[in-house]
Amino acid sequence: MALRYKFIELSTVTDETLEHAVNHWVAQGWQLDAIRFVITEHSRRPAMAFVSFTCEVAAGGEPGEAPGTPRTPPHVIAADDNDVE
Repeated sequence: MALRYKFIELSTVTDETLEHAVNHWVAQGWQLDAIRFVITEHSRRPAMAFVSFTCEVAAGGEPGEAPGTPRTPPHVIAADDNDVE
């Protein structure tokens, strides 16, 4: 078994976006590893979050899916230069 990692970026940090991302990837066989928040000195609210997951899979396999099964990622809005002050 090999340990695989997945990292996702959330540029909109709310309880709904975190809940959706975590529930989506956990349902596909990933285990939540950590949530890291990025804050600015001007605001106590997170500007973005990085969510990491791990999963043990057989060599060359994908977590939680049969071979050839397409995966649909959650709706994630990527950050751009305008999102960070």
